[in-house]
Amino acid sequence: MRLLVLCHNHPDLQPGGTEVVARGLFRALRDRHGVEGLFLAAVTQQHRERRPGTLFQSIGRHPDEMLVWLSHFDRFHLSQVDSWGLGELVSFLADYQPDIVHFHHLLYFGLETLDVVRRVAPKAKIIVTLHDFFALCPQEGQLLTTDDRLCPGPSPDACRRCFPGRGGADLTLRELAVRGAMAEVDLLLSPSDFLRDRFIAAGWDGARIEVQRNGIAGGPAAPYRVAPDGRRDRFGFFGHINRFKGSLVALAASAHLSRQGVAHDLALHGGTAYQPDEFLTGFRTALADAPAARHHGLYSPEDMPARMAAVDWLVMPSIWWENAPLVVQEAFRHGRPVICGNVGGMAESVRDGVDGLHFPLGDAVGLAEVMRRAAEEPGLWERLAAATPAPRRMEDAAAEHLALYRRLMGLPAPRPEPVRTTTSRRAEGRARVRLG
Repeated sequence: MRLLVLCHNHPDLQPGGTEVVARGLFRALRDRHGVEGLFLAAVTQQHRERRPGTLFQSIGRHPDEMLVWLSHFDRFHLSQVDSWGLGELVSFLADYQPDIVHFHHLLYFGLETLDVVRRVAPKAKIIVTLHDFFALCPQEGQLLTTDDRLCPGPSPDACRRCFPGRGGADLTLRELAVRGAMAEVDLLLSPSDFLRDRFIAAGWDGARIEVQRNGIAGGPAAPYRVAPDGRRDRFGFFGHINRFKGSLVALAASAHLSRQGVAHDLALHGGTAYQPDEFLTGFRTALADAPAARHHGLYSPEDMPARMAAVDWLVMPSIWWENAPLVVQEAFRHGRPVICGNVGGMAESVRDGVDGLHFPLGDAVGLAEVMRRAAEEPGLWERLAAATPAPRRMEDAAAEHLALYRRLMGLPAPRPEPVRTTTSRRAEGRARVRLG
């Protein structure tokens, strides 16, 4: 089996959830199952300078991970109009002839690349994982209106309100192009039931969309913070600092708690790259207005345990639906309960009152009240921390993907690995509570 994995960026350049999952799966398939392949990440001038002579570049010391420099991408139509770049992809595919082509995003590659693969490597099976709603929503795939209201799904009138400068023909042509290109795909994957349901509600064929949940890399869990006074009032935000992830909501909640005299600490971990000046100005103002909050900047996966050790709760204040947020699994790996919005992929991942707490989406005062309860209610943190589930392992996700690839190729399923017994997350959590 020869595998080609395509993603819209490389996690060493932009450590987003999709990039981390895509490369993690690729490496697990390579290292644990011996799958031969290539991880190809699309970049633009924003991420890496173009070099003369070729659009392909190396990254790091891994010969099976490469970058392809693509420009002229039309984000509204998901269209790559760089014919020269597509021409180099044609030459590459004609030579490489993969058996499986797995797209983890179509950004920068464009819908046209699906057609290129089908024409140049006709025997290859094509898979697309729908990590977000870009195929449905031209508003950056968020299903979020320009005035920050949740959108239940695309419609001509609703989409024109977000794009008043676009005619109905543009919206119709976009939908036809997306659906036509996706007809070339052998299988669509969704990391959550919620995302699959959104696509079905928009008229997509549910029989073509399978749920394949993301996994995360393993590693030791961070110890619980020693709390001599018994208060569990340290809250952590982990993620990119941008409009959609809700850092402004978290800061407003923290400022509200400080005005009410509620002792707490809010640590924001994440970078601010590629954000507009208007947002960054608002972020700095909100940070200055929240005396109990600190921004600790960008972090690497290796930094996560040490930073997680300093917090009791993970706060996820995203203002959009989300899909299958990796940060929830990271929190559960370290036995931290999660406070998140009460809708979408967040609500699917976190059970209110079991392993976390919900608050009304986008409501800073509502979040502040839940944070107050989290800090002050006796025994609440201990009960929820003990119930955090073990996250899905990357090696398990890779094994399921390999079985899926083989099924599409008409090959027998791989022999299952021996079952290994592990200590349950619940028992492990209780032990950590006693030690903490």
